[in-house]
Amino acid sequence: MTGIVARDFDFGSILDGNRDDLERSHQEFVALPVDQDWTGGVPAPRIVAPRTIANAIEASAPGTFSKNQIRTLRLEPTDRSGWWFDRTDLPESQPIKCSVRNVWTTGKVVSNIVLRSGSRHNYARLVEHIIALKAGMDVDNLMIRMNSGDPPLFDAGSDGLVKALKSAGRKECPGRVKTFTVKETVTIMTPHHGFTTIEPNEPGDVSLKIDCAREFPNAIGKQRIRFVLNEQSFDYGASARTNATFRQKLFIETIGKVFADVRNIGYNRKNILIAAKSRYVNTPTHIHEGKSLEASWHRAILDLIAALALIEEGRFAGTITDYKGSHFADVELVKLLYANDLLVEV
Repeated sequence: MTGIVARDFDFGSILDGNRDDLERSHQEFVALPVDQDWTGGVPAPRIVAPRTIANAIEASAPGTFSKNQIRTLRLEPTDRSGWWFDRTDLPESQPIKCSVRNVWTTGKVVSNIVLRSGSRHNYARLVEHIIALKAGMDVDNLMIRMNSGDPPLFDAGSDGLVKALKSAGRKECPGRVKTFTVKETVTIMTPHHGFTTIEPNEPGDVSLKIDCAREFPNAIGKQRIRFVLNEQSFDYGASARTNATFRQKLFIETIGKVFADVRNIGYNRKNILIAAKSRYVNTPTHIHEGKSLEASWHRAILDLIAALALIEEGRFAGTITDYKGSHFADVELVKLLYANDLLVEV
């Protein structure tokens, strides 16, 4: 990861936002010390032939939006290219492909990526914590059967799904894996005065490197991590929980009961990180040198990398700098990569 001072930083093509605001945001970003640096790791190996799982496997937990019901994902091998969500409770609907073309919304009350195809009833909510595994693990083709649009919510991020996929074995599929990068450096400004920049790799380099920073006016505070994507970094980050403020949690448990989107949401003190103004309400994880970096690892692995899974034709390589990112900006960035024909095969 290159240490570049703010005035020399190359934003490349600015797809959304203006340079003055971006330069101010970048000055804030470079002022943050790097709390954890794993850029010295070995990148994930290049996969030539597409892989699916060798055996079907199931993973269950209480529902994300229906906490009193157990939700099950059945992961099945398939030769279909990409990842698919099949609503078994809607037998006349077709499976939904994991693609930016099928993003319905990124949520309002609860920020999350919702995929939909065909009928407005044929949707899958909060898919980011699932599809991140498409971009971060060695499974290119997968059929996910679910009997509702509500996925299970695990106590440790997506660790339960990671372990399920690892136990399922692998088999190769026909064809070859394509890896894409951007033709040139691109940047988008995020709604919270942050930015996400993607730089292309050198020819033949299929590694993914990420420099991710978060900044909140609560116990999470300022934190920054850097890493190269490989099995170690992905497994570590995949167990990081989403975070909520103490006020958000209180809202969900009180006034939120009148809103359908959050009335039965399954957030509790085990499966999310709750941050008050000056302390954590529950016990944080991902402690490095006495500081919890759980929020940064969750953002980088289960949110940001999930957006890369929306590139349906293959995998992604490049260098990403992310400051105060969000699901909305992630999806908009991928949409703009397609709209401006900015993707090129490595």
